[in-house]
Amino acid sequence: MADKTENMAQDGTDMLNIEVVYALPAQQNVIRIQLPSGSTVQDAIAKSGILARHPEIDLAQSKLGIFAKLVKPEALLRDRDRVEIYRPLIADPKEVRKQQASKGRTMRKDGSSESMTA
Repeated sequence: MADKTENMAQDGTDMLNIEVVYALPAQQNVIRIQLPSGSTVQDAIAKSGILARHPEIDLAQSKLGIFAKLVKPEALLRDRDRVEIYRPLIADPKEVRKQQASKGRTMRKDGSSESMTA
């Protein structure tokens, strides 16, 4: 079991171990940081430096989450949280299914389509 003092700042403040994650199609960026207790999702993103590495991230448009649950930037963090920055969808899945159905195709689990008339 880890010693409690390992997660304390020099001033005695509890420190949180946080991961900030941003995934691209070909790569996943995982940045591990430590923040004082009482920090927010916004604090974690700022300290991680992810916005400097990926200037295409627009926090006004991007959704944020902790372990796949949507949160607001001001949400408080807990030790070992994983802050996730989600990229916008390229296509609305419902709209793609509608288009496929109107063309007489169905989507298979592997992502390919097949004709409904065989």
